[in-house]
Amino acid sequence: MDITALAEALDQIEDSAVVHHGFTDYLRDYEVVVYVTAAPSTGIPPAHLRCLFRYCVEARCETSMVPWLWQKSLDDRLIDHETADGLDGWVWGVKWANLETARVLPESDAARRWAGELGIDFHAVRIETQVHDLSLVFSDLQITELPADWEK
Repeated sequence: MDITALAEALDQIEDSAVVHHGFTDYLRDYEVVVYVTAAPSTGIPPAHLRCLFRYCVEARCETSMVPWLWQKSLDDRLIDHETADGLDGWVWGVKWANLETARVLPESDAARRWAGELGIDFHAVRIETQVHDLSLVFSDLQITELPADWEK
């Protein structure tokens, strides 16, 4: 996958909602599932897209929330949307986060090193949400639509 195709693929998922991310159950690839919507006037139905970052050799996830908000969000009642009503802090129970940016990092030492070691192209991307900041180093990206009844 070349950088232009990768950037275009990432453009598809910007301004969507991240509903799941993590390594697949077989532990080689990293997946980010997003919920995408369009204006109702387009007639395009909402969908869940699975972004599969294949041959993921590096995945870093850190919070993008400021410490004072974390401090206000420690109450376990905030992990359930129903019990969070009226509480102050981040409601973890909403189970999604706005995907703010998804961009290619073209000058990645890690991607160059892995490409040299394995003999295939590697890329680095950064995906920022209001909750997490993800940095991934991988070889290929596949985006597929999940069934309507998908649930993680």
